[in-house]
Parts: sequence; C-alpha cells; structure tokens
Amino acid sequence: MPSATRPLRSPTARPPSFVWTRRIVLTLLTLFAVTPLYVMVSSSLKPLEGVTGSFRWIPSELTVQPYLDIWETVPLGRYFTNSLIVAGAATVCSVIIAVFAAYAVSRYRFRGRRTFTITVLSTQMFPGILFLLPLFLIFVNLGNLTGIALYGSRGGLILTYMTFTLPLSIWMLVGYFDSLPRDLDEAAQVDGCGPLGALFRVVVPAATPGIVAVTIYSFMTAWGEVLFASVMTNDATRTLSIGLQGYANQTEVYWNQVMAASLVVSLPIVAGFLLLQRYLVAGLTAGAVK
Repeated sequence: MPSATRPLRSPTARPPSFVWTRRIVLTLLTLFAVTPLYVMVSSSLKPLEGVTGSFRWIPSELTVQPYLDIWETVPLGRYFTNSLIVAGAATVCSVIIAVFAAYAVSRYRFRGRRTFTITVLSTQMFPGILFLLPLFLIFVNLGNLTGIALYGSRGGLILTYMTFTLPLSIWMLVGYFDSLPRDLDEAAQVDGCGPLGALFRVVVPAATPGIVAVTIYSFMTAWGEVLFASVMTNDATRTLSIGLQGYANQTEVYWNQVMAASLVVSLPIVAGFLLLQRYLVAGLTAGAVK
C-alpha cells in the first residue's frame, strides 16, 4: 500500500505557539499604550470630586464642563497663541536656514566644511540646561545695552528654540540631500538655472519628505519645551507647557481641567503627525535606504 504523505508546510509558515505569543505581546503593548490615554480622557470628563479620590475605571458621572472651564481658570487662549507663534516662527526660521546650510554642505566643498559639520553635530552632545544661564545673561545684557527686550519676549524665545532645533535640522537635511543624485542639479543648471534656481525648482521638491520631517521635528520640539520657557518668559509671553501649571493652586489641583487642557493642546501635534506621517517616515529613512 502506498505510504501516506504529510502535507508540506510552507517555509514561511509560523508555528501556532509563535502566532499566539505574538498576539499576546501585541495585546499587552496596546493596553500599555492605550491605558494612559483612557485615564486622561475619562478624568477630563469627570467633575472635580470624581478625580480627587481613588480612580474609578467606569465613571459614575460624565460632564464636558472641564473643557469649558479650562479657558476661564487660566488664560489658555493667550498661552495657546504664544505657543503657536513661537513654535511656528522657530520652525519656519529653522527650516529655511537649514535648507540653505544643508544644501551648501552637501553640494559644495569649501574650507572649514568638515569643521562646520562636526561643530553642528557636537552641539547635540551637551544638555540643554548647560546653555540656560549663558543665554539668560546674554539676553539681559543685550537688553541693557541696546534696549532690545529679548528676555521675556517672544522673539527671545524664538531665538532660544532655534539654538537647539537648527543644528539637528541641518544635520538631518545634509543626510537627505546627500541621498539625492547630483545629476538633478546639473540637469537644472544645463537648462539655465543658477544654484538657487536648481535648489528651489529641483532639489527642494525632490527633498519634500526630508523637509517635512525636519519641520515636524522642529515644531514638536518647540511646542512641548518646558525648561527654557520657564525661565525666558513672563506672564504675557508664557507658553502652554508652563501655563498648564496654572491649574494648581496652594490648596488643590484641578486634575480634570489639567487632563482636558492636556488633550486640547495635544491636538495640533497629533493632527499634524497623522496628516504628515508618510512624509515623516520617508524623510527619516531615505538617507539610510539610499
């Protein structure tokens, strides 16, 4: 009698134990990531007495009043405007300067090029608190000598944020520009474009994913920065990251409003990331892949 043959298993098939282990691990990781978000959302929909005691996973009472009170307890609208202006201006200035600097480093060979690139990268080796006191003294002394108020102003905070968003933006764009073939520049110059024409008409459109990645990085860094904003701002120029402290006073903390305000101020970052995530992934990986 012919011997029974066993069905051949695909070489890429996984054993059932591996599949279930992966499902369990992914489920635990999902719960680990979703649980804090659930706590924030549920706490923001509770009255104050519902969040001061022990935490209840199933709220007994839900209300949207905390989302209405966050604008009255502290001037959240002014803080939101300050953060939007400072983060937006710092991002735009950093990206524009980084595009020119990275293009020059990537396409041209000049004396001091290696020293410049090493210096730009070395700034990321030092903690930000190391530059806090020098920047504070520089701003105060410049204000005393020239009358230009940098300390406590939006302009001073924009310059402060550019000191740590610009170097890494240049470094990221240098790697992305290096991944683009130089034939693009040469073809544009043959067609009559100068260096700037080749940059804006050919290189910048081709480098859109990298520029978007740098833009997202710069904006997220400036939007959530706390250390420099706590020292370089006053009541008129305070940003969201510092303004959230206003929901706590000497007697109690409005935890429901803190959670509601945290969710509200996170919406611009989440929305921007979801809309531009494909450019972000492409921009961060293109230099390594190519």
